[in-house]
This record gives sequence, C-alpha cells and structure tokens, in this order.
Amino acid sequence: MLVLTRKKGERVMIGDDIVITVIDIRGDGVRIGFDAPRGVPIQRAEVVSAVSAANAEAARVGAREGERLVDLLSKQPPAEPAEG
Repeated sequence: MLVLTRKKGERVMIGDDIVITVIDIRGDGVRIGFDAPRGVPIQRAEVVSAVSAANAEAARVGAREGERLVDLLSKQPPAEPAEG
C-alpha cells in the first residue's frame, strides 16, 4: 500500500486517466474527489461489503426455500392424467 501525505487542493494520479484530489480537511475527515473514465467503478468499500453480505444471505435463503419446495413437491401424489 502506498501511503501519502497530501494537503488541500493537492492531487494524486493513478495511471494517465484517474485523478484523486483532496477537496477539504475537516477535523478527522477528509473530502476527496475522483476524476475517472465513466467505465471505472468507484464505490465505498463498506457499501460493497454490505451488498456482498446481503447477496450471500439472499442466496442462502433462496437455496433453503428451493430445497423446501423440492421436498414439498416430492411428497405430493402424482397428478391424475387429464381426460381428453
């Protein structure tokens, strides 16, 4: 990990097309701005983590419900053939 000290208004370049700018420093927080190509996703790590956890939980619930449905269907008597 690269660790830098920057002042308000100073920038960091990542490659040729991503610029990170220190916008403001307030108490224990720093406001930063990102300039990047439209196709480059920029997301907060805690949001990515929360979405990942929610997706994993949804998959577990979905799998349990799917197993329950298969179990219920396997216990039903076969349907009578339709007369035609």
